Amino acid sequence: MRADLHPLNAERLDTLHGFDILDTPEEAEFNEIVELASQICGTPISLISLVDEDRQWFKASVGFERPETSLEESICSHAILDNDILEINDLKTDDRTADNPLCVGEEQVRFYAGAPLIASNGLPMGTLCVLDTKPLELNDFQRQALRVLSRQVMKQLELRIALRNQSILQAEADHRVKNSLQSMSAIVRIYTRKITDPTALEALGAIQRRIDAVAELHQELQGTDGRDTIDAATYLERVLNLLQETAPENVSFRSDFAAIVMRSDQAANLAMIISEFVANSIKHAFPNGMPGEISIRLSVVDPGQYRLECGDNGIGQQTTKEPTTRTEGIGLSLVNAAVSSLGGNSEASLTGDGSSLILDFGESSVAEQDLKSMPQMVEG
Repeated sequence: MRADLHPLNAERLDTLHGFDILDTPEEAEFNEIVELASQICGTPISLISLVDEDRQWFKASVGFERPETSLEESICSHAILDNDILEINDLKTDDRTADNPLCVGEEQVRFYAGAPLIASNGLPMGTLCVLDTKPLELNDFQRQALRVLSRQVMKQLELRIALRNQSILQAEADHRVKNSLQSMSAIVRIYTRKITDPTALEALGAIQRRIDAVAELHQELQGTDGRDTIDAATYLERVLNLLQETAPENVSFRSDFAAIVMRSDQAANLAMIISEFVANSIKHAFPNGMPGEISIRLSVVDPGQYRLECGDNGIGQQTTKEPTTRTEGIGLSLVNAAVSSLGGNSEASLTGDGSSLILDFGESSVAEQDLKSMPQMVEG
């Protein structure tokens, strides 16, 4: 006998589908619950059954191989019509289940007890149920355990909803922050066009590079499901593309970023170092339209240990210009702060073949940093 539809079946189905749990893979949290239910109740079969529009689907099961059944075979469809446990000691003697294919077929199920899985809005999604191939009666402890475990199933499902909503809100916040940062960058760009003072221009340039890098960081964070880690290669390539858009035609770029997942703050510091190196190279390494190349490489040295290599093939040690104002040295201060935050070891050099900066850092690096004597190539 097929069960009647729930009085609020349309709303119930909307609630069930809102959990986005149907047809998902097995998960240990739910498997452990059905195993425990089966052990406590002494039954060979236990299921987390979700009653859909035309089927019942099992999120977890013990002793039952099929992933779902039709509603004609669903005893849980009867159980969701009650507010408490539905226990049928002998399915063959109950009018609701006597002709159920599970009871008259090869499987010959004889006992059923199901505690409804009730969402926070009071609507039932399905049941946590136990079944046996012989008539049975649960004791009070077993019934209470089934109630408690059914509530644990719902807490797991409700937690997923909360985490998903939090992720959506965070992504929306990141999107709005990114838009705000892009607006700020545009404003800085407009002011830059109207200013001729070199000190002010250099300061505004450093500010704009930082704003653009942070905006790209928020863009990358939107695809991380709320995690504070990002794909460094994708993010740094975006930052480098922004820098290339502002570079003169005589300067080309070459990059090689290993696929490394790291904390967003680490990636942001790398972006700062790369931005200032590129800005400095563009400013000092290729005078009078001299053609040249800037290369950036991020690699894995050892597990958890990384190396950033920045280089150009410009005039290198032929330049002797030193910072003359606090603002001209703003790039040096930014690089100092970024390297210190990464806790790595850095080495900078100017040669006849150009300039380079090598930074070794890692997840557990605690080395002291001293960049006070770093050459002018990172000043801009």
